[in-house]
Amino acid sequence: MYYKLLLALVLLILVLIFVLQNTTIVDINFLVWKFTLSRGLLVLIVLLVGMLIGWLGRAQMAHRNRKRHRL
Repeated sequence: MYYKLLLALVLLILVLIFVLQNTTIVDINFLVWKFTLSRGLLVLIVLLVGMLIGWLGRAQMAHRNRKRHRL
């Protein structure tokens, strides 16, 4: 159990170092929106969105499995 926490902390530190080293401002165009953001912050946001999608997908699968076992 502790190795997962340690691994998560190491990855968090590496991501934070990456964000702090990549402060170059980039232009983002998405559909009709245009905004500027630092490259590191953009990568952090994409990482967090990916983690959220993965967490929601896993929760949905767990819900389906619980529902199947009740029947």
